[in-house]
This record gives sequence, structure tokens and C-alpha cells, in this order.
Amino acid sequence: MKKTIYIEYCPQCGWMLRAAYMAQEILTTFAADVKGVLLLPSETTGRYTISIEDAILFDRKTEGRFPEIKELKQLIRDIVCPGKDLGHSDKRK
Repeated sequence: MKKTIYIEYCPQCGWMLRAAYMAQEILTTFAADVKGVLLLPSETTGRYTISIEDAILFDRKTEGRFPEIKELKQLIRDIVCPGKDLGHSDKRK
């Protein structure tokens, strides 16, 4: 069953465009592998988390930074389609 990816972002911090960009990159790479990407404006200031269903893949506060797109694609790939080749974004190359 295809999974939904959630990006929860702080609209007060102006992170909507960053979230939309990441959603575009995810959908471009995983269009056939995921159900979709849902952008969620957070009520908590400073929040930027990316999760699949209930599993948090990346939390900006925990990591102290935003994810790199290459890193994010690898995290998603490892859950939704472990055998997928990410080309230049692949850590295995």
C-alpha cells in the first residue's frame, strides 16, 4: 500500500515555500511510489518535520538544521521502495 508523506512546517517562520519545494522534489522522484505529499501548517512555532504515516523521518529541532534534498530522498526511499535507484542522489554510488 502506498504511503502518504507529511511535511509539517511553521507558516510564521516563512517555511511554506521550502515545504512546497521539498514536496515537489519528493513527488518528482517518487510519483509512482507514494500516495502523495501533504503540507501541514503547524500551530507550533519553529516546527519543521517530515514523516511517513506516524514515523518521523526528519525533525529540524532535533537535527538543528533542515534536511538536504539528497538526504531526504534517501530516507524516503529506504522506507517506501528500498530497491529504487536514486541516480545522482544515491548514497550507494
